[in-house]
Amino acid sequence: MIDSTSVFQALLHVGRDGGGWQPVTDGESGARVFRSPDGSRYAKCVAAEHVASLEAERNRVAWLGTQGVPCPRVLDWRVNANGAALLTSTVAGVPADRVPASLLRAAWRPIAGAVRQLHDLPPEECPFTRDLTQMFAAARDVVARGAVNPDFLPQDQRQTPPDELLARLEPQVDGRLAQEAAETVVCHGDLCLPNIILDPESMTVAGFIDLGRLGRADPYADIALLLATAGETWTDGQQSTAADETFAHRYDIVLDRDRADFYLHLDPLTWG
Repeated sequence: MIDSTSVFQALLHVGRDGGGWQPVTDGESGARVFRSPDGSRYAKCVAAEHVASLEAERNRVAWLGTQGVPCPRVLDWRVNANGAALLTSTVAGVPADRVPASLLRAAWRPIAGAVRQLHDLPPEECPFTRDLTQMFAAARDVVARGAVNPDFLPQDQRQTPPDELLARLEPQVDGRLAQEAAETVVCHGDLCLPNIILDPESMTVAGFIDLGRLGRADPYADIALLLATAGETWTDGQQSTAADETFAHRYDIVLDRDRADFYLHLDPLTWG
């Protein structure tokens, strides 16, 4: 089996840049991510068994880039028998999880506005889906394979068998499907703070990154993750509640906590 680092070396010919491409992190689905020497580009590389997944991500990035929503640009795509590499431009700025609470508060209304801009895209024009039927099928598969990562689960669920967690959600599916059908939007699909890049000067949203799960879905598939990850930044429950209210006002929604909890508890079961 060829690993994704070898794919990177073979497909990108790092010598043409004088070397210096730096590994950034291990990604989902066996991917590796590298940053160019000047920081202007990223390369996401996978071995052959994950090419289809990376190609789907490439298509999503390219499509969103035509919709007026800030995100990386696709610069190159390379594939051979051993794997594939996707080159994208860097979205300059700082991930929203790396700013202190005071700055995140300053950016919070712009973040809500940017999420609303994304969700306001016409869903019928989006060629990708990540609807609840697809999400629940993915969760069943991950749970059946025993592949749930306990680190992704809420702290109070880590001692509960994943099949029991999934069974708790199943009675809600029909009702959630009806809500989704009435209010489908274009979702990011993994809308946590690290995937929102902020302009450090203006504290506005410079762009969304990691778009491999973008598609038509219930808006709460995004909202639940965003509010939960932001909640880890606020120093107390009062700040968290105030931030949720600010988001709801700017987004123009009455928060449905039960609906948010459903997606917050389903999402960790879909990774694996």
